[in-house]
Amino acid sequence: MPALPLLNSAFDLITVTFISTLIILSVLSLCFIFHLNFKSKSLTHLRGFNSIWTVRFLLVLFIFFWSIIELLRIPFFRRRYLYPFLPSFSISQQTEFCKLNVFLSLGFFEPAFLVTLLFLLSASIKKKTPNDTWAITFVFLTCLPVTTLQGLLIYFNPLLNKIPLPFRQIVKVIDDGFGNDTVLCGYPFLNSVAFAGFGIGYCFWFLFSCWRVLTLVINKGLRVRIYALATTILFALPLQIMALGLTTFFKPDEDFFGVISLLGFLGAFFCAVSGEGILVIKPISDALDAGVNCCKWSSRNREMKRLSETETERRAEVGEERV
Repeated sequence: MPALPLLNSAFDLITVTFISTLIILSVLSLCFIFHLNFKSKSLTHLRGFNSIWTVRFLLVLFIFFWSIIELLRIPFFRRRYLYPFLPSFSISQQTEFCKLNVFLSLGFFEPAFLVTLLFLLSASIKKKTPNDTWAITFVFLTCLPVTTLQGLLIYFNPLLNKIPLPFRQIVKVIDDGFGNDTVLCGYPFLNSVAFAGFGIGYCFWFLFSCWRVLTLVINKGLRVRIYALATTILFALPLQIMALGLTTFFKPDEDFFGVISLLGFLGAFFCAVSGEGILVIKPISDALDAGVNCCKWSSRNREMKRLSETETERRAEVGEERV
């Protein structure tokens, strides 16, 4: 069996670094969400800003779990932090793990956070705040077709044996250089095609939603953020789709596979970062700043009112003394 290439190990370390950054950003986003939720209970003027906190929480949760799934896909991480606790983890079990990884990553968590991101964008121009139950139902129903298709292609594909091996290979067993067999997870061609179909449809839907939002938004800062989000998504998602397609032509133990896999991961990574930064952290930060300014304005008004009442009482007392 071939040994694990040094270049792939380097790309694994780079990917782990990016994933760690995304996990930290997700935890920070959750802190912002819960802080706003706590503040809105005592400050009534923040309740309108906090009306879709559940959807924001769902977006961050999907991104967080997608990050964990991607982290577990990396051989370096599994070999160092997972296998010591699972010494009896056989090759067949590792193969099943790779199948589950592809299903959860391309079939559920990434489509789910992309759809939630789109829902948040569309909800920003609605006059009535969407119901939380409807938002969750919308996300899961929208993801259901691609999730079902990915599951069928991985676990119940009757044409699997008729497809050439390079187009259906999920794993590659190699020697890690220490006498141990390691399973590298790949991306089957048909699953990549299924995700590409979802991604292309999503890009058109996202572009239409951005156009609708921009026709109604007049705030310059908000327009800049929407342009930044649209540019990131419409560049990064096609990059990931192309990278997934190219991985089919290389084996998981080849250096080029590591390069292309990293590009594909970065595409999804930038989608996630832009979603959390532009649709979660920045709006909540603005809302909290507005809340502080509103509190200062209210306090100033109360102080002016108190001074006015004091002055009125003083004048009344002076009038009584003259009488």
